[in-house]
Amino acid sequence: MSVSKPPLPQSHISAPASSTHLIPPSSTSPHPPSSTHHNPPAPLPPPPSPVKISMQEHFAINVCPGPILPIPQISDFFPRFHDFPIAPPPPREKKILGEDGEYHGERDEEKERERREENGGDRELGDSDEETYLGTLEFTLHFDQENNCLHCTIQKAKGLKAMDSNGLADPYVKLHLLPGASKANKLRTKTLKNTLNPVWNETLVYHGITAADMTTKTLRLCVCDMDRLGRNEFIGEVRVALKKLREGENKKYNMGLERITQNKESNNQVVEQGGPVAEEERGRILVSLCYVAEKSTLCVGIIRCAHLAAMDSNGYSDPFVKIVLQPDMGKKSKYKTTVKKKTLNPEFNEEFFYEVPKDQLAKKTLEISVWDYDLGMSNDFIGGVELGINAKGEKLKHWFECLKFGGKKVEYWHALTQQGAPSSD
Repeated sequence: MSVSKPPLPQSHISAPASSTHLIPPSSTSPHPPSSTHHNPPAPLPPPPSPVKISMQEHFAINVCPGPILPIPQISDFFPRFHDFPIAPPPPREKKILGEDGEYHGERDEEKERERREENGGDRELGDSDEETYLGTLEFTLHFDQENNCLHCTIQKAKGLKAMDSNGLADPYVKLHLLPGASKANKLRTKTLKNTLNPVWNETLVYHGITAADMTTKTLRLCVCDMDRLGRNEFIGEVRVALKKLREGENKKYNMGLERITQNKESNNQVVEQGGPVAEEERGRILVSLCYVAEKSTLCVGIIRCAHLAAMDSNGYSDPFVKIVLQPDMGKKSKYKTTVKKKTLNPEFNEEFFYEVPKDQLAKKTLEISVWDYDLGMSNDFIGGVELGINAKGEKLKHWFECLKFGGKKVEYWHALTQQGAPSSD
């Protein structure tokens, strides 16, 4: 297909030769020539022939200003699609808005960062403070020697370090007594969402704390950020030596959080399942004794246990308590509490009664043992204690006071040892 140019105007087109021709001037002309000489007119140029162009050339006019570049293929960005190794295209340089209001490349920013590190003196003031300042924690401690309890009131924290992407944190406080098994003496507050200045006003109580413990134990308070999707993050901690706390005193603390390197071997003393346990790691039990002379009945109360050794692989135990009055009096001499699942500080509050005359009670021995319940397997022995005329120290004192003060409940904390374990399960 071709396109021809339009025809020229009629004035520029000459008449056909057959009908028109030039007539030279003659003497017979009605108008005589003048004396002035005139040149004959020049002949007109021949009309140009029409120009024909293709349709492709017609559409290509003023459409393609330059050469057509090849379209990038996906194989250019993923070299593994090639049969032969090829270098990937250079990455696009991302523009970053600088401090001067102009956009700079990433390489310029890296060079500037390297220059600052080399100089070392261009660091802005306050950078080191932001890295080291973790916030403060306010709390109150009170030791009740009569009930062997340590009350820890966590009041509030201020200026905590932001741990989440929204510039806030979800803080909570967990407490440990050092040295000792980590999960056995772990207490924790509730979690407060999206705040850097949390207010808890929550009291946590450690049971079974004696005056001897106050001279050797250290209280560790850790502030952490809870993360549902990942691992909880550590913000900071404070430590208080309990020997500085007087009995009956409410002492307030306002301490700055720190990051202290931990020795996991000393803090986390979790034993293997069924493995041997040292005496100081077994825990304690709170027992109440009361002899009712009118009914000739000995009432044994199992109130609670504290800081038990972890016997399961999950770091906890499923404890229960067995009670046997020796010499064996048959089925009436053996009792067992309920099983408390997944805890190292169980609270039982159960009482058991033995009908025995007072003159025979002096010859009896009360064996109390704490066990870890295992389904389908033999139960693991945690620790025990024996109360009777052959006992020593606090155990013997507890037994004598029970016989001396009839009708009155006498409560004592006793450390669990290897004693009190029955010969058969």
